[in-house]
Amino acid sequence: MRKLRVLVVDDTSLYRMIVTHALQEMEDVELVGSAPNGKIALDKVAQLEPDLITLDVEMPEMDGIETLVRLKETAPDVGVVMVSSLTQADTTMKALELGAFDFVGKPTGTTVTENKDALGSDLKRIVSAYMTQRYLNELRSKHPAPSTPLKKQTAPPVTATTPLQAVALGISTGGPNALTEIIPQLPGDLRVPVLLVQHMPASFTAALALALDSRSAIRVVEGQHAQLVEPATVYIAPGGKQMKAVSIGSKVQLVLTDDPPENHCRPSVDYLMRSVADTYGAAGLGVIMTGMGADGKLGVQQMKEKGSKILAQDEETSVVFGMPMEAIKTGVVDLVLPLGSIAGQIARLVGS
Repeated sequence: MRKLRVLVVDDTSLYRMIVTHALQEMEDVELVGSAPNGKIALDKVAQLEPDLITLDVEMPEMDGIETLVRLKETAPDVGVVMVSSLTQADTTMKALELGAFDFVGKPTGTTVTENKDALGSDLKRIVSAYMTQRYLNELRSKHPAPSTPLKKQTAPPVTATTPLQAVALGISTGGPNALTEIIPQLPGDLRVPVLLVQHMPASFTAALALALDSRSAIRVVEGQHAQLVEPATVYIAPGGKQMKAVSIGSKVQLVLTDDPPENHCRPSVDYLMRSVADTYGAAGLGVIMTGMGADGKLGVQQMKEKGSKILAQDEETSVVFGMPMEAIKTGVVDLVLPLGSIAGQIARLVGS
């Protein structure tokens, strides 16, 4: 596979240097240039034909959002990773809605080396995910599905023998856009809560909750410590915290902790699902969606041991199939579904 051609766009020379150095340490990446603003970046895209751009949000002459919109019109095949400060969470959510592949938060360390290492770690994960998606798309284009329709195979119906009391959902790379599709499809009177882990830094999860809440009939909030869990509400685990569900008498409340990361993640899907297995048993429903890595693999097994039903997103509609694939390989997944069918299946199981 040829190297990924990357263009760095940032109005700050320090961050152009940090991002450049981080990318230069990746064997599969070829740095083709840099630009201090969106206007110059658009010219360089035409000249250099990069595969991927790292794009600052706030820049003079043409900011990241306007640049992204123009890119989608003039070079739709070029991927975009936003580079955002913690104060730009709302704008970053808008960028993801407009088609950015993912984002990295600008590190706030005290030294250039510390910031380069932190940014490099995040960029490496995202670049690897983008390369995987790109490779799979190329394979699909070279070997398209047969034009003659195949006989549709229907999966055996999945029913919840124990009335459901909670849904635990884990998602990562590609998550914000996927959630923007499925959460608004959930009914506003869903009779159970949805406990959700989306791998994101602190402050971005609050912006995600606000964005989803504004588009959905169901209530969407960022989870708070000691908050009682209620039906018809989606609780998103705050970035940088672990979230679990704990029984308090006849009630269930959220507990936020600074417990160590699991699978290099905090919040962690495994951490949440383990608590849902303990608190709800067979009355829980586990859902694993697009994401890189294996977070949630142990969690779905622990939920299944207690009798829970498990759903997973399919490969074709996942931005990255890592998390669903790892869950499916355990043998505990009851049904593999395309993105557009997940909300409906959740609603059917909850209503059964």
